[in-house]
Amino acid sequence: MLFHIAGTWSLPLIDRDEPRFAEASREMIERGDYIVPYFNNQLRLDKPPLTYWAQAVSYRVFGENDFAARFPSAIAAALTAMVIFVWGMRLGGEKLGWWAAIIFTLSLQTFVHAKSAVADMWLVLFVTLAHWAGYELIQLPTLNVQRSTPNSEEINQTSNIKHQTSLWWWWWFTFYVALALGFLAKGPVAWVPLLTVGMTIIFACDAQLARRFEVVYGILLTFALVALWGIPALIQTRGEFFTIGIGRHVIGRSFATMEGHGANSPAMYLLLLPFYFVTVFVSFFPWSIRLPWLARTLWRQQKVGVIRLRQGYGGQDAAGYSKKLIDQYLVTGIAIIFIIFTLIKTKLPHYTLPAFPLLALLLARHWQEAAVANHRSRFKATAIASACVWVAIALVIPPMVARLFPAYQLFQESNVSLQPKMQFASVEFEEPSLVWYFRSRVKGFLTPLNRRRAQEFISAPGSRFVILPTPLADTLFANRPTNWHTFSTSGLNIAKGKRVDLTLVLKSE
Repeated sequence: MLFHIAGTWSLPLIDRDEPRFAEASREMIERGDYIVPYFNNQLRLDKPPLTYWAQAVSYRVFGENDFAARFPSAIAAALTAMVIFVWGMRLGGEKLGWWAAIIFTLSLQTFVHAKSAVADMWLVLFVTLAHWAGYELIQLPTLNVQRSTPNSEEINQTSNIKHQTSLWWWWWFTFYVALALGFLAKGPVAWVPLLTVGMTIIFACDAQLARRFEVVYGILLTFALVALWGIPALIQTRGEFFTIGIGRHVIGRSFATMEGHGANSPAMYLLLLPFYFVTVFVSFFPWSIRLPWLARTLWRQQKVGVIRLRQGYGGQDAAGYSKKLIDQYLVTGIAIIFIIFTLIKTKLPHYTLPAFPLLALLLARHWQEAAVANHRSRFKATAIASACVWVAIALVIPPMVARLFPAYQLFQESNVSLQPKMQFASVEFEEPSLVWYFRSRVKGFLTPLNRRRAQEFISAPGSRFVILPTPLADTLFANRPTNWHTFSTSGLNIAKGKRVDLTLVLKSE
């Protein structure tokens, strides 16, 4: 976890998602309403509440600051690595667990999102936990109960049945609870493990496997847990949480681009179909350099299996079947996630992050086997070099680029002049970072204005300030009173990728 929190205190929150999450969590505390989130006093129905709850707890411990907003993501990433470690250890020993956890932790996309005040790492945690539980349910041995006169063998069998039954209950409960918590983190996308399990059962052609999941009762459990929050949320918002949260941000995101992320035309949609199969080489760096090798290895093993089957050597021992099941399950889960987001119109590189734990396990398993066969491996050197580079970036880069964040810099310059009862507004710059930083000192909410109303706003009674582009400030307030204060800064509007010059014009009482 120390690796993930390095540098999170020195980089300002990045527009637009980080400040939205951070501010919504602060307003939850202010309102005392932990059901429906608000941002800048307006309903924020984009995401379910689990991330806001985690950030609210973090604020209670560390205060309302950038570090506290990001700390829950670091926790979620560390817990995900622990899940991968234990799962990997059960698949192939302690070394496999370590390799898989390290691969996941040191991949570029994990490095970024474990330090981000967003919901993605919580989604990854619970999707990974559900995938693990689903695999454990599938590979549990079938229990054959024989009714006979009790003897020592029968007593042992009865004891074994009780043990297996308790294991079944544990993994079954974990599977459906993880699905519920994943939904509370980021919505229905968290139910991808259901597809992974379903496809694995179909490939196995074994109806007994399906019965282990008791799907009807499990889905009822998941719905019941989600409903503890969902029903009050729907009542308070008169159904808007479903209409906007599911209708717009799930269904709408699938069939149309959101905030310009994706394809706006059929031709561009077709052109972007390989998007995630290309960006994975950046997102999964440095381990992506091994992906072509992994693909060739899996392909060769598949060809060998087909040849053996044709030659009449289809039988395999339990160990061989177990290895085949592991690969099939992991590949199925990875493929489903990549295919779903490939078909969805809105595209961002991190959408496939829930597949990375499965990819880490798959790569670690085959890389370790190859290392044993060849008596050499570059894994340790790659891991050490990657960790050093990421830590250096986390500690050195944020202080250097902090000056490029205009809202943060403007707040730092004007902080001593701000008063809690001030009203504030902005013109032609409405990024969420303004709300997050200035509301740490000012209790009111940001009022977006057009340029005609800026002078009217600042001339109204009471202390107040307005933030606007510097050229506009020089035009509208060229003859401002001498007792007004101005603060100016230059930076980069990261959300739009444009340079911006901002001025804050402040009128005291």
